[in-house]
Amino acid sequence: MPVVNVARLSAPNRPVAVFIGMPGAGKTRIGTEVAHLLGLGFVDSDEQIEKREHESIPSIFATRGEPEFRRIENEVVEDLLGSFEGILSLGGGSPMHEGTRAALERYVQDGGTIVYLRADPEEAMVRSQHGGNRPLLAHDARTRWMNLYEQRDPVYSRIATVIVATRGKTPAKAAKAVMEGMNERIVHVTGSAIEPYDVRIGSGVINHLPQVLGERPVRVALIHTSSVQRHSDKARTILRVAGYEVSDITIPDAEAGKTIEVANNIWRRLGQEGFTRSDAIVGLGGGACTDLAGFVAATWMRGIRYVNCPTSLLAMVDASTGGKTGINTEEGKNLVGSFYTPAGVLADLDALSTLPNDIFVEGLGEVAKSGFIKDPQILTILEEHADELRTFDCTAVSPELMEVISELIERTVTVKAYHVSADLKEKGLREFLNYGHTLGHAIEKTEHFRWRHGQAVAVGMVYVAELSRLTGHIDQQLVDYHRSLLKSLGLRTSWNGASFDDVLALMHRDKKARGNMLRFVILESVGHPIHLDGPDEDALREAFSLISQ
Repeated sequence: MPVVNVARLSAPNRPVAVFIGMPGAGKTRIGTEVAHLLGLGFVDSDEQIEKREHESIPSIFATRGEPEFRRIENEVVEDLLGSFEGILSLGGGSPMHEGTRAALERYVQDGGTIVYLRADPEEAMVRSQHGGNRPLLAHDARTRWMNLYEQRDPVYSRIATVIVATRGKTPAKAAKAVMEGMNERIVHVTGSAIEPYDVRIGSGVINHLPQVLGERPVRVALIHTSSVQRHSDKARTILRVAGYEVSDITIPDAEAGKTIEVANNIWRRLGQEGFTRSDAIVGLGGGACTDLAGFVAATWMRGIRYVNCPTSLLAMVDASTGGKTGINTEEGKNLVGSFYTPAGVLADLDALSTLPNDIFVEGLGEVAKSGFIKDPQILTILEEHADELRTFDCTAVSPELMEVISELIERTVTVKAYHVSADLKEKGLREFLNYGHTLGHAIEKTEHFRWRHGQAVAVGMVYVAELSRLTGHIDQQLVDYHRSLLKSLGLRTSWNGASFDDVLALMHRDKKARGNMLRFVILESVGHPIHLDGPDEDALREAFSLISQ
Protein backbone atom coordinates (compact mmCIF):
# COMPACT_ATOMS: atom_id res chain seq x y z
CA MET A 1 0.00 0.00 0.00
CA PRO A 2 1.48 3.41 -0.92
CA VAL A 3 2.49 5.72 1.91
CA VAL A 4 0.62 9.02 1.72
CA ASN A 5 2.26 12.12 3.15
CA VAL A 6 -0.79 13.33 5.05
CA ALA A 7 1.11 16.33 6.43
CA ARG A 8 1.59 17.66 2.90
CA LEU A 9 -2.10 17.29 2.10
CA SER A 10 -3.41 18.54 5.41
CA ALA A 11 -4.33 22.08 6.31
CA PRO A 12 -6.17 23.45 9.35
CA ASN A 13 -9.95 23.22 9.09
CA ARG A 14 -9.87 21.56 5.68
CA PRO A 15 -10.58 17.98 4.56
CA VAL A 16 -7.58 15.95 3.45
CA ALA A 17 -9.70 14.73 0.52
CA VAL A 18 -13.25 15.05 -0.77
CA PHE A 19 -14.88 12.12 -2.59
CA ILE A 20 -17.39 12.70 -5.38
CA GLY A 21 -19.10 10.34 -7.82
CA MET A 22 -22.33 8.81 -9.03
CA PRO A 23 -24.73 6.84 -6.81
CA GLY A 24 -23.29 3.37 -6.38
CA ALA A 25 -19.70 4.43 -7.06
CA GLY A 26 -18.58 3.29 -3.61
CA LYS A 27 -17.79 6.68 -2.13
CA THR A 28 -18.69 5.61 1.40
CA ARG A 29 -17.00 2.18 1.36
CA ILE A 30 -13.83 3.33 -0.40
CA GLY A 31 -13.69 6.64 1.46
CA THR A 32 -14.00 4.81 4.78
CA GLU A 33 -11.20 2.45 3.74
CA VAL A 34 -8.90 5.33 2.83
CA ALA A 35 -9.72 7.15 6.08
CA HIS A 36 -8.91 4.00 8.06
CA LEU A 37 -5.56 3.53 6.28
CA LEU A 38 -4.61 7.14 6.92
CA GLY A 39 -5.84 7.17 10.51
CA LEU A 40 -8.37 9.91 9.76
CA GLY A 41 -12.03 10.49 10.45
CA PHE A 42 -14.68 9.93 7.78
CA VAL A 43 -17.85 11.95 7.23
CA ASP A 44 -20.67 11.48 4.73
CA SER A 45 -22.39 14.77 3.92
CA ASP A 46 -25.76 13.00 3.47
CA GLU A 47 -25.59 11.71 7.04
CA GLN A 48 -24.73 15.20 8.29
CA ILE A 49 -27.76 16.62 6.47
CA GLU A 50 -30.08 14.09 8.08
CA LYS A 51 -28.63 14.80 11.53
CA ARG A 52 -29.04 18.53 11.08
CA GLU A 53 -32.59 18.37 9.70
CA HIS A 54 -33.76 15.41 11.80
CA GLU A 55 -35.29 14.04 8.62
CA SER A 56 -34.28 11.48 5.98
CA ILE A 57 -33.12 12.66 2.58
CA PRO A 58 -36.02 10.98 0.72
CA SER A 59 -38.40 12.75 3.09
CA ILE A 60 -36.72 16.14 2.48
CA PHE A 61 -37.05 15.61 -1.26
CA ALA A 62 -40.71 14.60 -0.90
CA THR A 63 -41.81 17.36 1.46
CA ARG A 64 -39.59 20.30 0.50
CA GLY A 65 -38.40 19.54 -3.03
CA GLU A 66 -34.96 19.20 -4.60
CA PRO A 67 -34.08 22.95 -4.74
CA GLU A 68 -34.52 23.26 -0.97
CA PHE A 69 -32.52 20.08 -0.41
CA ARG A 70 -29.67 21.45 -2.54
CA ARG A 71 -29.70 24.69 -0.56
CA ILE A 72 -29.41 22.76 2.69
CA GLU A 73 -26.76 20.49 1.21
CA ASN A 74 -24.74 23.50 0.06
CA GLU A 75 -24.73 24.96 3.58
CA VAL A 76 -23.65 21.64 5.11
CA VAL A 77 -20.88 21.05 2.54
CA GLU A 78 -19.50 24.58 2.82
CA ASP A 79 -19.41 24.20 6.60
CA LEU A 80 -17.57 20.85 6.35
CA LEU A 81 -15.07 22.24 3.84
CA GLY A 82 -14.12 24.84 6.42
CA SER A 83 -14.16 22.74 9.59
CA PHE A 84 -13.59 19.00 9.00
CA GLU A 85 -10.03 17.63 8.70
CA GLY A 86 -10.58 14.04 7.55
CA ILE A 87 -12.07 12.31 4.49
CA LEU A 88 -15.35 13.80 3.27
CA SER A 89 -17.82 12.05 0.96
CA LEU A 90 -20.46 14.06 -0.92
CA GLY A 91 -23.79 13.08 -2.37
CA GLY A 92 -23.83 12.45 -6.10
CA GLY A 93 -25.63 15.66 -7.03
CA SER A 94 -23.74 17.94 -4.67
CA PRO A 95 -21.15 19.26 -7.20
CA MET A 96 -23.97 20.18 -9.60
CA HIS A 97 -25.14 23.02 -7.33
CA GLU A 98 -23.47 26.26 -8.40
CA GLY A 99 -22.61 27.37 -4.87
CA THR A 100 -21.25 23.98 -3.84
CA ARG A 101 -19.21 23.70 -7.03
CA ALA A 102 -17.70 27.13 -6.43
CA ALA A 103 -16.81 26.13 -2.87
CA LEU A 104 -15.14 22.96 -4.16
CA GLU A 105 -13.17 24.97 -6.71
CA ARG A 106 -11.95 27.30 -3.95
CA TYR A 107 -11.00 24.25 -1.90
CA VAL A 108 -8.86 22.96 -4.81
CA GLN A 109 -7.26 26.36 -5.32
CA ASP A 110 -6.23 26.27 -1.67
CA GLY A 111 -4.48 22.93 -2.26
CA GLY A 112 -7.35 20.52 -1.57
CA THR A 113 -7.80 17.10 -3.19
CA ILE A 114 -11.04 16.03 -4.89
CA VAL A 115 -11.28 12.32 -5.73
CA TYR A 116 -13.74 11.36 -8.45
CA LEU A 117 -14.65 7.67 -8.28
CA ARG A 118 -15.61 6.99 -11.89
CA ALA A 119 -17.89 3.96 -11.67
CA ASP A 120 -18.71 1.44 -14.36
CA PRO A 121 -22.39 2.06 -15.18
CA GLU A 122 -23.45 -1.58 -14.88
CA GLU A 123 -21.69 -2.11 -11.55
CA ALA A 124 -22.89 1.19 -10.09
CA MET A 125 -26.49 0.74 -11.17
CA VAL A 126 -26.63 -2.68 -9.52
CA ARG A 127 -25.27 -1.26 -6.27
CA SER A 128 -27.49 1.83 -6.37
CA GLN A 129 -30.62 -0.24 -6.98
CA HIS A 130 -29.86 -2.29 -3.88
CA GLY A 131 -29.19 0.76 -1.73
CA GLY A 132 -31.72 3.15 -0.31
CA ASN A 133 -31.72 6.89 0.29
CA ARG A 134 -31.59 7.69 -3.45
CA PRO A 135 -34.74 9.68 -4.27
CA LEU A 136 -33.55 10.65 -7.76
CA LEU A 137 -33.40 6.95 -8.69
CA ALA A 138 -36.80 6.06 -7.29
CA HIS A 139 -38.39 5.40 -10.69
CA ASP A 140 -36.74 3.65 -13.66
CA ALA A 141 -33.38 3.68 -11.89
CA ARG A 142 -31.33 2.48 -14.88
CA THR A 143 -32.52 5.19 -17.26
CA ARG A 144 -32.30 7.88 -14.59
CA TRP A 145 -28.78 6.78 -13.63
CA MET A 146 -27.52 7.01 -17.22
CA ASN A 147 -29.15 10.40 -17.77
CA LEU A 148 -27.60 11.74 -14.58
CA TYR A 149 -24.21 10.28 -15.54
CA GLU A 150 -24.22 12.10 -18.88
CA GLN A 151 -24.92 15.37 -17.06
CA ARG A 152 -22.55 14.89 -14.15
CA ASP A 153 -19.47 13.14 -15.53
CA PRO A 154 -18.11 16.25 -17.33
CA VAL A 155 -18.53 18.32 -14.16
CA TYR A 156 -16.95 15.67 -11.93
CA SER A 157 -14.03 15.30 -14.36
CA ARG A 158 -13.43 19.04 -14.54
CA ILE A 159 -13.26 19.75 -10.82
CA ALA A 160 -11.52 16.53 -9.70
CA THR A 161 -7.78 16.44 -9.01
CA VAL A 162 -7.73 12.63 -8.80
CA ILE A 163 -9.85 10.34 -10.98
CA VAL A 164 -10.00 6.62 -10.17
CA ALA A 165 -11.89 4.17 -12.36
CA THR A 166 -13.43 1.62 -9.97
CA ARG A 167 -14.49 -1.00 -12.52
CA GLY A 168 -13.59 -4.48 -11.29
CA LYS A 169 -11.80 -3.14 -8.21
CA THR A 170 -12.46 -4.30 -4.68
CA PRO A 171 -12.73 -1.49 -2.09
CA ALA A 172 -9.15 -2.30 -1.01
CA LYS A 173 -7.77 -2.06 -4.55
CA ALA A 174 -9.73 1.10 -5.23
CA ALA A 175 -8.42 2.59 -1.96
CA LYS A 176 -4.85 1.79 -3.09
CA ALA A 177 -5.46 3.58 -6.39
CA VAL A 178 -6.94 6.55 -4.55
CA MET A 179 -3.93 6.82 -2.26
CA GLU A 180 -1.57 6.71 -5.23
CA GLY A 181 -3.58 9.56 -6.71
CA MET A 182 -3.48 11.52 -3.46
CA ASN A 183 0.30 11.30 -3.56
CA GLU A 184 0.34 13.12 -6.89
CA ARG A 185 1.37 16.74 -7.13
CA ILE A 186 -0.42 18.77 -9.81
CA VAL A 187 0.71 22.01 -11.42
CA HIS A 188 -1.95 23.78 -13.49
CA VAL A 189 -0.60 25.60 -16.55
CA THR A 190 -2.88 28.36 -17.78
CA GLY A 191 -2.62 31.61 -19.69
CA SER A 192 -4.41 33.81 -22.20
CA ALA A 193 -2.67 32.09 -25.14
CA ILE A 194 -2.78 28.59 -23.64
CA GLU A 195 -5.43 25.92 -23.48
CA PRO A 196 -5.09 24.91 -19.80
CA TYR A 197 -3.38 21.63 -19.01
CA ASP A 198 -1.97 19.86 -15.97
CA VAL A 199 1.46 18.54 -15.11
CA ARG A 200 0.95 15.49 -12.90
CA ILE A 201 3.87 14.38 -10.74
CA GLY A 202 3.83 11.09 -8.87
CA SER A 203 4.24 7.35 -8.86
CA GLY A 204 2.06 5.63 -11.46
CA VAL A 205 0.72 8.80 -13.10
CA ILE A 206 1.30 7.23 -16.53
CA ASN A 207 -1.94 5.36 -15.85
CA HIS A 208 -3.72 8.67 -16.58
CA LEU A 209 -2.79 8.45 -20.27
CA PRO A 210 -6.29 7.49 -21.49
CA GLN A 211 -7.85 10.18 -19.30
CA VAL A 212 -5.59 12.89 -20.75
CA LEU A 213 -5.87 11.70 -24.36
CA GLY A 214 -9.65 11.47 -24.20
CA GLU A 215 -12.02 9.39 -26.28
CA ARG A 216 -11.64 11.19 -29.60
CA PRO A 217 -8.31 9.73 -30.85
CA VAL A 218 -8.43 6.35 -32.57
CA ARG A 219 -4.71 6.08 -33.36
CA VAL A 220 -1.88 7.03 -31.03
CA ALA A 221 1.76 7.26 -32.13
CA LEU A 222 3.96 6.28 -29.17
CA ILE A 223 7.32 7.97 -29.83
CA HIS A 224 10.12 6.80 -27.54
CA THR A 225 13.77 5.81 -27.38
CA SER A 226 15.07 2.28 -26.94
CA SER A 227 16.63 3.20 -23.59
CA VAL A 228 13.19 3.55 -22.01
CA GLN A 229 11.79 0.25 -23.31
CA ARG A 230 10.48 -0.80 -19.92
CA HIS A 231 8.40 2.35 -19.61
CA SER A 232 7.25 2.37 -23.24
CA ASP A 233 6.07 -1.25 -22.85
CA LYS A 234 3.89 -0.15 -19.94
CA ALA A 235 2.51 2.84 -21.85
CA ARG A 236 1.75 0.69 -24.89
CA THR A 237 -0.19 -1.77 -22.74
CA ILE A 238 -2.19 1.02 -21.07
CA LEU A 239 -3.07 2.51 -24.45
CA ARG A 240 -4.10 -0.77 -26.04
CA VAL A 241 -6.20 -1.84 -23.06
CA ALA A 242 -7.97 1.53 -23.35
CA GLY A 243 -8.83 0.70 -26.97
CA TYR A 244 -6.40 2.86 -28.94
CA GLU A 245 -4.59 1.65 -32.06
CA VAL A 246 -0.92 2.13 -31.14
CA SER A 247 1.85 2.85 -33.64
CA ASP A 248 5.17 2.16 -31.92
CA ILE A 249 7.92 4.52 -33.12
CA THR A 250 11.47 4.23 -31.76
CA ILE A 251 13.89 7.11 -32.28
CA PRO A 252 17.62 7.54 -31.51
CA ASP A 253 18.63 8.54 -27.99
CA ALA A 254 19.38 12.10 -26.91
CA GLU A 255 20.10 14.87 -29.44
CA ALA A 256 20.60 12.37 -32.28
CA GLY A 257 16.82 11.99 -32.24
CA LYS A 258 16.17 15.72 -32.75
CA THR A 259 16.86 15.98 -36.48
CA ILE A 260 14.83 16.72 -39.59
CA GLU A 261 15.62 13.21 -40.84
CA VAL A 262 14.04 11.59 -37.78
CA ALA A 263 11.02 13.91 -37.99
CA ASN A 264 10.59 13.16 -41.68
CA ASN A 265 10.59 9.40 -41.01
CA ILE A 266 7.82 9.87 -38.45
CA TRP A 267 5.77 12.05 -40.80
CA ARG A 268 6.07 9.28 -43.39
CA ARG A 269 4.81 6.70 -40.87
CA LEU A 270 1.88 8.87 -39.86
CA GLY A 271 0.88 9.34 -43.47
CA GLN A 272 1.17 5.65 -44.31
CA GLU A 273 -0.90 4.66 -41.27
CA GLY A 274 -3.66 7.18 -41.89
CA PHE A 275 -3.23 9.54 -38.94
CA THR A 276 -5.84 12.26 -39.00
CA ARG A 277 -6.33 15.53 -37.14
CA SER A 278 -8.33 13.72 -34.46
CA ASP A 279 -5.54 11.26 -33.62
CA ALA A 280 -2.73 11.83 -31.11
CA ILE A 281 0.93 11.50 -30.21
CA VAL A 282 2.57 10.45 -26.97
CA GLY A 283 6.21 11.41 -26.40
CA LEU A 284 7.89 9.16 -23.84
CA GLY A 285 11.54 9.66 -22.96
CA GLY A 286 14.04 12.35 -22.11
CA GLY A 287 13.94 15.99 -23.11
CA ALA A 288 15.14 15.44 -26.67
CA CYS A 289 12.38 12.88 -27.26
CA THR A 290 9.59 15.07 -25.89
CA ASP A 291 10.91 18.03 -27.92
CA LEU A 292 10.79 15.94 -31.10
CA ALA A 293 7.38 14.39 -30.34
CA GLY A 294 5.90 17.83 -29.69
CA PHE A 295 7.39 19.19 -32.92
CA VAL A 296 5.87 16.33 -34.91
CA ALA A 297 2.50 16.90 -33.20
CA ALA A 298 2.67 20.63 -33.92
CA THR A 299 3.41 20.12 -37.62
CA TRP A 300 1.30 17.09 -38.55
CA MET A 301 -1.85 18.47 -40.21
CA ARG A 302 -0.96 21.79 -38.54
CA GLY A 303 -1.39 20.39 -35.07
CA ILE A 304 -2.76 17.30 -33.34
CA ARG A 305 -3.20 16.39 -29.67
CA TYR A 306 -0.13 15.19 -27.78
CA VAL A 307 0.85 14.13 -24.29
CA ASN A 308 4.36 14.15 -22.82
CA CYS A 309 5.58 11.37 -20.52
CA PRO A 310 9.06 12.50 -19.43
CA THR A 311 11.36 9.81 -18.03
CA SER A 312 14.37 11.87 -16.90
CA LEU A 313 14.60 14.54 -14.22
CA LEU A 314 15.61 17.11 -16.85
CA ALA A 315 12.59 16.33 -19.01
CA MET A 316 10.26 16.40 -16.00
CA VAL A 317 11.34 19.84 -14.84
CA ASP A 318 11.99 21.49 -18.17
CA ALA A 319 11.62 20.03 -21.65
CA SER A 320 8.21 18.38 -21.33
CA THR A 321 6.42 21.49 -20.01
CA GLY A 322 5.87 24.84 -21.63
CA GLY A 323 5.07 24.00 -25.23
CA LYS A 324 8.52 24.55 -26.72
CA THR A 325 8.99 21.96 -29.43
CA GLY A 326 11.86 21.71 -31.85
CA ILE A 327 14.74 20.06 -33.63
CA ASN A 328 18.41 20.87 -34.07
CA THR A 329 20.19 21.92 -37.27
CA GLU A 330 23.85 22.03 -38.28
CA GLU A 331 23.88 25.69 -37.27
CA GLY A 332 22.61 25.29 -33.72
CA LYS A 333 20.29 23.79 -31.15
CA ASN A 334 16.50 24.23 -31.27
CA LEU A 335 16.64 26.72 -34.14
CA VAL A 336 13.66 25.08 -35.86
CA GLY A 337 10.52 24.55 -33.82
CA SER A 338 7.12 25.72 -32.70
CA PHE A 339 5.30 26.86 -29.57
CA TYR A 340 2.62 24.19 -29.16
CA THR A 341 1.31 23.12 -25.76
CA PRO A 342 0.56 19.52 -24.79
CA ALA A 343 -2.79 18.20 -23.59
CA GLY A 344 -1.02 17.14 -20.42
CA VAL A 345 2.29 16.07 -18.91
CA LEU A 346 2.64 12.88 -16.85
CA ALA A 347 5.87 12.95 -14.84
CA ASP A 348 5.86 9.40 -13.49
CA LEU A 349 8.38 9.14 -10.66
CA ASP A 350 8.61 5.38 -11.25
CA ALA A 351 10.71 6.23 -14.33
CA LEU A 352 13.46 7.50 -12.02
CA SER A 353 13.94 3.90 -10.80
CA THR A 354 15.97 3.20 -13.96
CA LEU A 355 17.76 6.54 -14.28
CA PRO A 356 21.59 6.51 -14.21
CA ASN A 357 23.28 8.88 -11.80
CA ASP A 358 24.80 11.16 -14.44
CA ILE A 359 21.47 11.69 -16.19
CA PHE A 360 19.76 12.43 -12.87
CA VAL A 361 22.45 14.89 -11.79
CA GLU A 362 22.32 16.89 -15.02
CA GLY A 363 18.65 17.56 -14.32
CA LEU A 364 19.66 19.34 -11.13
CA GLY A 365 21.15 22.08 -13.31
CA GLU A 366 17.70 23.13 -14.52
CA VAL A 367 16.32 22.77 -10.99
CA ALA A 368 18.99 25.11 -9.62
CA LYS A 369 18.33 27.58 -12.45
CA SER A 370 14.69 27.90 -11.36
CA GLY A 371 15.87 28.60 -7.83
CA PHE A 372 18.20 31.36 -8.97
CA ILE A 373 15.61 33.13 -11.13
CA LYS A 374 12.42 32.75 -9.08
CA ASP A 375 12.18 30.38 -6.08
CA PRO A 376 14.99 30.64 -3.49
CA GLN A 377 13.41 27.78 -1.50
CA ILE A 378 14.60 25.45 -4.27
CA LEU A 379 18.19 26.50 -3.51
CA THR A 380 17.65 25.85 0.20
CA ILE A 381 16.34 22.34 -0.49
CA LEU A 382 19.26 21.64 -2.83
CA GLU A 383 21.74 22.81 -0.19
CA GLU A 384 20.16 20.67 2.52
CA HIS A 385 20.11 17.50 0.40
CA ALA A 386 23.13 18.02 -1.88
CA ASP A 387 24.98 14.88 -0.77
CA GLU A 388 21.95 12.61 -1.28
CA LEU A 389 21.11 14.16 -4.64
CA ARG A 390 24.68 14.09 -5.95
CA THR A 391 25.03 10.39 -5.08
CA PHE A 392 21.58 9.43 -6.40
CA ASP A 393 21.29 5.66 -6.89
CA CYS A 394 18.15 4.58 -8.71
CA THR A 395 18.24 1.18 -6.99
CA ALA A 396 18.13 2.61 -3.48
CA VAL A 397 15.97 5.73 -3.33
CA SER A 398 14.41 6.17 0.10
CA PRO A 399 10.80 7.39 0.41
CA GLU A 400 12.17 10.50 2.13
CA LEU A 401 14.50 11.34 -0.78
CA MET A 402 11.72 10.67 -3.29
CA GLU A 403 9.54 13.17 -1.43
CA VAL A 404 12.36 15.73 -1.71
CA ILE A 405 12.72 15.05 -5.44
CA SER A 406 8.96 15.29 -5.90
CA GLU A 407 8.88 18.70 -4.20
CA LEU A 408 11.80 19.93 -6.30
CA ILE A 409 10.03 18.86 -9.49
CA GLU A 410 6.79 20.53 -8.41
CA ARG A 411 8.52 23.77 -7.48
CA THR A 412 10.59 23.85 -10.67
CA VAL A 413 7.56 23.15 -12.88
CA THR A 414 5.66 25.86 -11.00
CA VAL A 415 8.42 28.35 -11.85
CA LYS A 416 8.24 27.34 -15.49
CA ALA A 417 4.42 27.51 -15.51
CA TYR A 418 4.60 31.05 -14.11
CA HIS A 419 6.79 32.26 -16.97
CA VAL A 420 5.03 30.26 -19.68
CA SER A 421 1.55 31.36 -18.62
CA ALA A 422 2.48 35.01 -18.98
CA ASP A 423 4.61 34.67 -22.13
CA LEU A 424 4.03 31.53 -24.21
CA LYS A 425 6.04 32.68 -27.24
CA GLU A 426 9.09 33.99 -25.38
CA LYS A 427 8.81 37.67 -26.13
CA GLY A 428 9.96 38.84 -22.71
CA LEU A 429 9.35 37.23 -19.31
CA ARG A 430 9.78 33.66 -20.55
CA GLU A 431 13.32 34.48 -21.69
CA PHE A 432 14.32 34.46 -18.02
CA LEU A 433 14.02 30.66 -18.17
CA ASN A 434 17.11 30.78 -20.39
CA TYR A 435 19.38 31.82 -17.52
CA GLY A 436 22.71 30.15 -18.33
CA HIS A 437 21.52 28.86 -21.70
CA THR A 438 23.27 31.26 -24.09
CA LEU A 439 26.71 29.87 -23.29
CA GLY A 440 25.24 26.48 -22.39
CA HIS A 441 23.89 25.92 -25.91
CA ALA A 442 27.21 27.07 -27.38
CA ILE A 443 29.02 24.49 -25.25
CA GLU A 444 26.64 21.74 -26.36
CA LYS A 445 27.15 22.64 -30.02
CA THR A 446 30.94 22.87 -29.68
CA GLU A 447 31.08 19.53 -27.88
CA HIS A 448 28.85 17.91 -30.55
CA PHE A 449 26.26 17.27 -27.82
CA ARG A 450 28.58 14.97 -25.87
CA TRP A 451 27.97 17.26 -22.90
CA ARG A 452 24.59 16.86 -21.26
CA HIS A 453 22.32 19.89 -21.32
CA GLY A 454 22.13 20.39 -17.56
CA GLN A 455 25.91 20.28 -17.20
CA ALA A 456 26.35 22.85 -19.97
CA VAL A 457 23.72 25.13 -18.41
CA ALA A 458 25.49 24.89 -15.04
CA VAL A 459 28.66 26.32 -16.61
CA GLY A 460 26.51 28.87 -18.41
CA MET A 461 25.04 30.04 -15.10
CA VAL A 462 28.49 30.58 -13.61
CA TYR A 463 29.41 32.53 -16.75
CA VAL A 464 26.44 34.91 -16.51
CA ALA A 465 26.98 35.22 -12.76
CA GLU A 466 30.51 36.47 -13.52
CA LEU A 467 29.06 38.73 -16.21
CA SER A 468 26.49 40.06 -13.71
CA ARG A 469 29.33 40.91 -11.31
CA LEU A 470 31.49 42.54 -13.97
CA THR A 471 28.58 44.75 -15.04
CA GLY A 472 27.93 45.82 -11.44
CA HIS A 473 24.72 43.92 -10.79
CA ILE A 474 25.76 41.36 -8.13
CA ASP A 475 28.69 40.87 -5.77
CA GLN A 476 31.43 38.23 -5.63
CA GLN A 477 29.61 36.39 -2.84
CA LEU A 478 26.71 35.45 -5.12
CA VAL A 479 29.13 34.33 -7.85
CA ASP A 480 30.92 32.12 -5.32
CA TYR A 481 27.55 30.74 -4.19
CA HIS A 482 26.82 29.66 -7.76
CA ARG A 483 30.07 27.72 -7.89
CA SER A 484 29.79 26.12 -4.46
CA LEU A 485 26.16 25.03 -4.82
CA LEU A 486 26.53 23.64 -8.33
CA LYS A 487 29.73 21.78 -7.43
CA SER A 488 28.04 20.27 -4.36
CA LEU A 489 25.39 18.82 -6.68
CA GLY A 490 27.96 17.22 -8.97
CA LEU A 491 27.58 19.83 -11.72
CA ARG A 492 30.40 21.40 -13.72
CA THR A 493 31.36 25.03 -13.27
CA SER A 494 34.16 25.50 -15.83
CA TRP A 495 34.94 24.72 -19.48
CA ASN A 496 37.82 25.43 -21.85
CA GLY A 497 36.80 23.54 -24.96
CA ALA A 498 37.01 26.40 -27.48
CA SER A 499 38.34 29.91 -28.03
CA PHE A 500 36.32 32.92 -26.98
CA ASP A 501 35.96 34.08 -30.59
CA ASP A 502 34.48 30.74 -31.66
CA VAL A 503 32.08 30.76 -28.73
CA LEU A 504 31.11 34.39 -29.37
CA ALA A 505 30.14 33.50 -32.94
CA LEU A 506 27.89 30.70 -31.66
CA MET A 507 26.30 32.94 -29.02
CA HIS A 508 25.33 35.40 -31.75
CA ARG A 509 23.05 32.64 -33.10
CA ASP A 510 21.21 32.43 -29.79
CA LYS A 511 17.44 32.90 -30.05
CA LYS A 512 17.53 35.84 -27.60
CA ALA A 513 19.94 37.79 -29.83
CA ARG A 514 18.43 40.81 -31.57
CA GLY A 515 20.10 41.39 -34.93
CA ASN A 516 23.81 41.81 -34.21
CA MET A 517 23.18 42.56 -30.52
CA LEU A 518 23.67 39.82 -27.92
CA ARG A 519 21.10 39.56 -25.16
CA PHE A 520 21.76 37.77 -21.86
CA VAL A 521 19.69 36.92 -18.82
CA ILE A 522 21.60 38.00 -15.72
CA LEU A 523 20.78 38.48 -12.03
CA GLU A 524 20.36 41.55 -9.87
CA SER A 525 19.82 39.23 -6.91
CA VAL A 526 18.49 35.73 -6.28
CA GLY A 527 14.97 35.62 -7.67
CA HIS A 528 15.36 38.83 -9.69
CA PRO A 529 16.63 38.24 -13.24
CA ILE A 530 16.91 41.01 -15.82
CA HIS A 531 17.87 41.35 -19.48
CA LEU A 532 21.33 42.63 -20.38
CA ASP A 533 21.41 43.90 -23.97
CA GLY A 534 24.63 44.43 -25.89
CA PRO A 535 27.17 44.01 -23.06
CA ASP A 536 30.72 45.24 -23.65
CA GLU A 537 32.81 42.61 -25.41
CA ASP A 538 35.63 43.08 -22.89
CA ALA A 539 33.27 42.02 -20.09
CA LEU A 540 32.15 39.00 -22.13
CA ARG A 541 35.75 38.02 -22.74
CA GLU A 542 36.78 38.45 -19.11
CA ALA A 543 33.82 36.42 -17.84
CA PHE A 544 34.76 33.69 -20.31
CA SER A 545 38.35 33.64 -19.05
CA LEU A 546 37.08 33.17 -15.49
CA ILE A 547 35.11 30.02 -16.36
CA SER A 548 37.93 28.65 -18.56
CA GLN A 549 40.44 28.26 -15.74
